[in-house]
Amino acid sequence: MQPADIEHRFAFHAATTQEKRDEHTSVRQHCRRLADELNERLPEGREKSLAITKLEEVMFWANAAIARAGSATS
Repeated sequence: MQPADIEHRFAFHAATTQEKRDEHTSVRQHCRRLADELNERLPEGREKSLAITKLEEVMFWANAAIARAGSATS
């Protein structure tokens, strides 16, 4: 891995446009809605906790993709 790759991965990537801020919000809202539905439908237990945790990971990586991109995506 190149040093520039490490630098890019660990740098702060501010949402510099309203479009990017809106994309971040959209991802959070969609993930939240699914989390609410899973919380209602799934029985309590380890599997439910893992499903919610993995959904948090989805949200994180989706927002990282938006933040790290040179321009906002659709």
